Amino acid sequence: MAAGDIVPIELGLTDGDLVTLWAPRWREGDDEWEAFLGHEDDLYGFESIAELAAFIRTDDDNDLVEHPSWNVVSALSAAELEPDENFCFDLVGVPELAASDPDADTVTELEDTLNMVRNIGEVCELDKVIRFFSNNPILGALPGGVNAFGGREGEALWDQIGSAISKDWDQVLDAIDTIVKTPDVDKSAIAVAEAELLAAGENTVDADDVADESDDDEDHDADETAVGAAGAAAVGADADDEDDLDDEEDDSFWHAVGIDPIKIITSAQTYYTLRCYLDDDPIFLGTKGAITVFTSERALARYLADNHDHDLSKVSTYSDVQTAAVDGSLEVEVTDENVYVLTGLADDLASGPDAIDAEQLDLAVELFTDAADYADDDSVEQALAPSAPLGWYVSFALNPDPTRMAPSPPFDTEADAWRALDREFEARLQPR
Repeated sequence: MAAGDIVPIELGLTDGDLVTLWAPRWREGDDEWEAFLGHEDDLYGFESIAELAAFIRTDDDNDLVEHPSWNVVSALSAAELEPDENFCFDLVGVPELAASDPDADTVTELEDTLNMVRNIGEVCELDKVIRFFSNNPILGALPGGVNAFGGREGEALWDQIGSAISKDWDQVLDAIDTIVKTPDVDKSAIAVAEAELLAAGENTVDADDVADESDDDEDHDADETAVGAAGAAAVGADADDEDDLDDEEDDSFWHAVGIDPIKIITSAQTYYTLRCYLDDDPIFLGTKGAITVFTSERALARYLADNHDHDLSKVSTYSDVQTAAVDGSLEVEVTDENVYVLTGLADDLASGPDAIDAEQLDLAVELFTDAADYADDDSVEQALAPSAPLGWYVSFALNPDPTRMAPSPPFDTEADAWRALDREFEARLQPR
């Protein structure tokens, strides 16, 4: 979601699920705006995507027509207006959500839904909604993530949030229900949009069928050529086997201990360190969230030969690493999937999705996320959430989807948010 986008969203309300459009904050000159599809005091909601598509194609009297991306959105196919899963907000289900156990998914969903409700309240000037948030500052604990609700104090905090929602949520929901209206839509335009959606669904099925047939053909061809291929392969089998053995020897030690050397290339320096995962939780060579790094493989190996107090020393196989470092047999070799190049990414993000190396970006996201998780810091998770501008943009860059509206420039906000993450990450590095 870039600055200047219009996003399809789904709202779960008392009368059912309705789809509409939301324009996150955008700037025009010195003024900042935010809006929903609607007119004057009404927020427009539609029972189907076809109705939404038909309306925006035929209506030029609503609060979004002056938005810089309106012409782009009104020209989208009906299939492109289907809300992403992360932009479906079940307002009716909020009390049940708040009454559930506070796991990571529940806390995130509740926070995202309340943020959207707050947006509606502020944009539509709903006093009861605005008063709900001002009277319940306890809701400000949600951005702290699931860690904020651990232990006895955390459980009490979660209970307070549940009590606040249980007490006043009906008034909040009633206030929003009151302003949601479904305007009349041209029936012929709806029929056109429904036909588009039907065709899009059939094309998806056809593409799957073609893929299955292609797989079958490939299997059949493979069977026919297996004998000939086997003969050709035998000629170079010995050489290939030797190469495979060399590769296995190169990575067998690190694979056996379950710890990986990693290489980090920043704008200022190239660093080396170690990382492993225990129950999917990342652990770096470091302590208290700080990552110990070295400017050469040799310096890292020398450090590993000595006794130091760090988090990796508690891993059961680390003693094997130290033993190899002491006897001189340890070779610090970094595989390609553990090389993280951070240089130039912010500038690429500022230039637009076409300028981004998706593999480089994906690895950087992995590294930033691992480092933040290691430090019990959810700032990266929040910045890369699909509801955040940078998160929407990164998600599109890594998983381009022709049925999804592309982010629109300028991308300065997203690039600045990435630079902030980069600075936070480099602050975690402790060179030795």
